[in-house]
Amino acid sequence: MAMTWRARLGAVLVAAAATLGWGSASAQDYTFGWNPRSGDVWVDTWLSDMNRYGTRYRDPFVDEMVRYYGAPRDLVSELLVDRRWAPGDVYFACAIASVLGRPCRYVADVWERDHGLGWGAVAKNLGIKPGSAEFHRLKKGFVPSYDRWGRSITLDADLARDFPGRPREPARAKQGGGASKSSDKGPSNKGAASSGKTKAAGNKDAGSNKGNDKAGGTPKGKGNGKSDGKQKGGPNKG
Repeated sequence: MAMTWRARLGAVLVAAAATLGWGSASAQDYTFGWNPRSGDVWVDTWLSDMNRYGTRYRDPFVDEMVRYYGAPRDLVSELLVDRRWAPGDVYFACAIASVLGRPCRYVADVWERDHGLGWGAVAKNLGIKPGSAEFHRLKKGFVPSYDRWGRSITLDADLARDFPGRPREPARAKQGGGASKSSDKGPSNKGAASSGKTKAAGNKDAGSNKGNDKAGGTPKGKGNGKSDGKQKGGPNKG
């Protein structure tokens, strides 16, 4: 009975925290907390980044799961909203399911049951061992997802071989700044604005040149009568 009251008290405190807005979006906000333990530091890092992206930009995150990983939209929304899964967990469950050729719901049910083992052990039990070709496919799949989101991602040495010519650290290649912010701002718009200013300046210069031509004119006493006639008719055409 004592344990029952403790459980009820804990539920009341969690509900109160949610109602009063205590804390911020963090691992405590997710049903299973946040400790992916995939067995790969790079994967854990970018799954954590997906938590930030999926929380802030839910619609494009859900669209990615539906269109490119074959997950039912209702399931993805249920995991994120009703079950309060971390976006990184949702992504990895659907990505593993895609590699295995199984429904995302199947892997989601396994994770819900065995999440205490961590993603590395869960994936291994499903037939995807860390360092295997299947696990590499999981890692490689991060990159096109980030590209479709317009979000930069840093490659490790393992993935750099799959994307030759692509900078391993795009944010540094762009000379600092947030990757997603720099892509959202659209530097081409700045170029269009500057070119507009250049054109405007050019028009002013052209106008002033025309004014100078009219003011100065052709020196008198030079040329024959025919050429003088052409010069007189010239401004009327302009």
